[in-house]
Amino acid sequence: MLALSLACSVTGGLSSAMAQDAPPRSWPEVKCERYGKAWAEALTRRGRQGLSPDFIERHEAFLASGCTARADVCPRSEEELSMANIMVVAAMNAGTASTFPPFACRK
Repeated sequence: MLALSLACSVTGGLSSAMAQDAPPRSWPEVKCERYGKAWAEALTRRGRQGLSPDFIERHEAFLASGCTARADVCPRSEEELSMANIMVVAAMNAGTASTFPPFACRK
């Protein structure tokens, strides 16, 4: 339910953003902006309870890189896995691929 609400809020503002006289942006920039908005909305609605500082810091580093950093945000707790799932659905509903979010556990 939260993912659906996030997707609607992320895609709902697209027409107003397009109507403004802003310089054209690349598709990766647009995807990162949409994804960043979904992340902020998820944190606002869901909160940070159960999310480790490492999880949040790595995710913030991904956003700060323009969503180009190597995927290294590993959800370890039940709450982190839930947030990762929310973000994957929100990302797909915002027009990105399911592989766009930075979630990967390499160990």
